[in-house]
Amino acid sequence: MTRSRRARLWQIRLELAAGAAPAIAAVEAILEAAALSVSRFERARGKRWRIEALLAARPRSAFIARLAEAAGLPLARIHAAPLPVRDWVAESRAKLPAIRAGRFFLHGSHFRGHPPTGSLALLVEAGLAFGTGRHETTRGCLLALDALARGRIERPLDLGCGSGVLALAMARLWGVPVLAADNDPAAVAVTRENAAKNGLAELVRAVRSEGYAAAMLRRRAPFDLVTANILADPLVQMAPDLARHLAPGGRAILSGFFVDQERALIAAHRQAGLRLERRWRLGEWSVLQFRRPARAARRPRQAQ
Repeated sequence: MTRSRRARLWQIRLELAAGAAPAIAAVEAILEAAALSVSRFERARGKRWRIEALLAARPRSAFIARLAEAAGLPLARIHAAPLPVRDWVAESRAKLPAIRAGRFFLHGSHFRGHPPTGSLALLVEAGLAFGTGRHETTRGCLLALDALARGRIERPLDLGCGSGVLALAMARLWGVPVLAADNDPAAVAVTRENAAKNGLAELVRAVRSEGYAAAMLRRRAPFDLVTANILADPLVQMAPDLARHLAPGGRAILSGFFVDQERALIAAHRQAGLRLERRWRLGEWSVLQFRRPARAARRPRQAQ
């Protein structure tokens, strides 16, 4: 057991309304400058955000007061407490069983069995980046990819790659170079590690990018398949960018949102020129598959 895993960590937790964007940004900026990790989770069906951070030492009262001021919350609403001294990584991995999603078989390094015959096995550890295949949105995207298995894919992109599980799945499925992108450097590093562990380092290239801004994305575009398991709001905002980076006839698999958010996603992508082709619903979560028409629709002739 390494000393770093046994070190006492402190957790800070607070909740803010989803509409309090300036406060959320201010809080995350403060935490990111001091914390080991910062995470944000949707609460109350997208109406609130929970922000959590891990620190290597006990936060000082002045630091808590600064957070409270930035959040516009009383001190009592900023929860700071030590975490028990335990090997959280080992415990989380041991509790995560292998799962099936179509032909994909995802497991951790603790798995001692044999992947089912005919399955596409992927080693994906629980870690700092989102995406072990156990969340409904990731499983739904894997099911959508499996449904496209017979099609020919040459230039896929996994935007907001997290742990890289969807990029790994596309590389395993089609055996072609896959570009993975995320705005979090930790996610980029985890994706590269997972690609190496699966023998896919030569196929999966991970880069840091804010949306589609990275030069590598511009050079590789247009893509014939884009996966983006992110959140509803950024997907809506990036709909025009997706349409610009998608090849004629190309498809996009989008998730990370609730069923009752589908209407906004469909409207934004329809306005960008994409057609809804298929949907999956796993509990309260949704996966939507869009397609860019191979040819622009002809306008009807006006009567003479």
